[in-house]
Amino acid sequence: MIKAVIFDLDGTLLNRDASLQKFLENQYNRLHDYLGHISKGNYVSRFIKLDCHGFVWKDKVYQQMVNEFNIREISWERLLQDYITEFHNSCIPFTNLISTLERFINNSIRLGMITNGKGQFQMDNIRALGIESYFDTILISEWEGMKKPNPEIFQKALTQMNVSPNESMYVGDHPENDVKGAKNTGMWGVWKKDTQSNNVNADFIIEELNEIPFLIQDINKRRN
Repeated sequence: MIKAVIFDLDGTLLNRDASLQKFLENQYNRLHDYLGHISKGNYVSRFIKLDCHGFVWKDKVYQQMVNEFNIREISWERLLQDYITEFHNSCIPFTNLISTLERFINNSIRLGMITNGKGQFQMDNIRALGIESYFDTILISEWEGMKKPNPEIFQKALTQMNVSPNESMYVGDHPENDVKGAKNTGMWGVWKKDTQSNNVNADFIIEELNEIPFLIQDINKRRN
């Protein structure tokens, strides 16, 4: 019987690609006095490429941007601080986020979240999506001192939620950090399909969040 679902954040609940696009356009407009010698399209597209889907931290990205675009009137540190303090204002959820979480709550499924990243930054984004109250536990790698795919962070969430691995499902978009990490802990690993990977060794593959309740129904029926 599946009693709990634990989620990744970026690329799973938060549409990070759309959010980043929105943020960068807003940042360019907000700081146009310093960035106006660059076209908005070039500014946005170059950042997205350097960002590598979030796997390059932003101090490196902004340093590279300042050098490449000869930005002299504003420092990379100030651009980074703007990112840290303003990104949450551009957060865009994936379709069916709230309705899917509501469905879990109504069916007494416990919810957790494990996300890699900076603590306050990720928590600001979670709160911007309006979903913090749905979760029994939220673990953010910076605050935990460990990150996915370390099995200890998965086990900590399970312990806090008082469920066993085989009663739990983990949903994420990263083949190694999310799916493999969860499966190595004994959880059901669900890959939320993206355009970056193929042939992921997951127990299930979904495209939309609202597919998950049907997976749980099927699993529970088979076990009964």
